[in-house]
Amino acid sequence: MKNENLESVARKLVAAGRGILAADESSPTIEKRLKSIGVASTEENRRTYREILFTTTGLGEFISGVILFDETIRQETRDGRAFVEVLEQQAIIPGIKVDKGTKPMANFPGEKITEGLDGLRERLAEYRQLGARFAKWRAVISISDKIPTHRCIETNAELLARYAALSQEADLVPVVEPEVLMDGTHTIERHFEVTEQVAEIVFHALSEHRVTLEAMLLKPNMVLSGKDCPHQAQVQEVAEMTLRCMNRVVPAAVPGLVFLSGGQSDLQVTEHLNAMNRLDHAPWELSFSFGRALQAPVLKAWKGDPTNVADAQRALHHRAWCNSKARFGKYTTEMEIKKAAA
Repeated sequence: MKNENLESVARKLVAAGRGILAADESSPTIEKRLKSIGVASTEENRRTYREILFTTTGLGEFISGVILFDETIRQETRDGRAFVEVLEQQAIIPGIKVDKGTKPMANFPGEKITEGLDGLRERLAEYRQLGARFAKWRAVISISDKIPTHRCIETNAELLARYAALSQEADLVPVVEPEVLMDGTHTIERHFEVTEQVAEIVFHALSEHRVTLEAMLLKPNMVLSGKDCPHQAQVQEVAEMTLRCMNRVVPAAVPGLVFLSGGQSDLQVTEHLNAMNRLDHAPWELSFSFGRALQAPVLKAWKGDPTNVADAQRALHHRAWCNSKARFGKYTTEMEIKKAAA
C-alpha cells in the first residue's frame, strides 16, 4: 500500500460494502464511554478495549479503514503487534484524527472553531511514518435562531481546507468533516438549509486551496429534524432530503461520502444509510464513518469483563455486517431480530 496514490486509497476507503470505523475518541470522550460501563479510563484499559475492536475476526470484510487517536496509533496488542499492523493484516487502512478539538469562537456566542493547525505539517509527517494513510478533521456547526453566522462557517471552512491541503502534501487522504449538529428544535428543512450552505462554503475553500477532490472524502451529517423538534422526519424523508442536499453542492469528482452517525441510534442510522442507497441518486459512493453507532453494542457486551470479549466482538461484527448490507440497500430489520434470537 505504501506506493499507492491518494486517489486509489480514497477509492479503497469507500469500496463496495465497506465503511470506516471511527475509533478516534479524545481522552475525555473515551473516559465517558468507559465510565458508562464502570471501567476506569487507564491507558491499559483503553488499549485493551481498542484491541477488542481491531482483532475482531472478519472485520475487514465490512470495514475499510479505522480512524485512530494519537495514543492509539502508537499502541500494540498484548502480544506485541502494532495496532497499525493488526489492521493492515485484515486489509483495513489505518487513519488518524489530527484536529485538537473545538473551542468557543471569540465574540460569537454559541459557536465553535476547531484548533490544531499549529505544528500540523510536522504531525502529519510523523503519522505517515507511523503507517497512517488518511486523516480526519472535524468542524462543528450549531443551529439556533441566530446561528450559524457566515463568519463561523467561513472560518471553519478555511481551517478544513488548510488541513486538507496539508494532508495531501503529506501523502494522506483528507477526510473532511463539517458536522451540522442535530441538537435543537429546528425542522429538517432548516437543517437542510444550513447543511447546504456549509457544504457550499467548504467546497469553495477546498477549491481555493487547490485540494484534489478525487483524493479526499467528505464526512457529512445526514439531514435530520432537530433532536427536540416536535415533528421527526421519517426514514424515507431523511434519505431523500440528504441526497437532494448533497447533489446540490458536492462535486461528482469526490469518490465518496462517509456519513457520520451524529447522535442517531445504532438501528436508525443504519436504516437511513440503507434508504439512501436504495434511492441510488448519487454520483458518489454512499458509505459510513461511524463511531458510537458501531461501538455502543460492543461496550454493552464487554462491560470490562475478559470473559465477554467474544460477545463484544460478535456485537461489532454484527453491526458492521448490517451497515455493509445498508451500503447495498439490502438491510432489513429482520437482521436484528435474527441476531436477538441467536
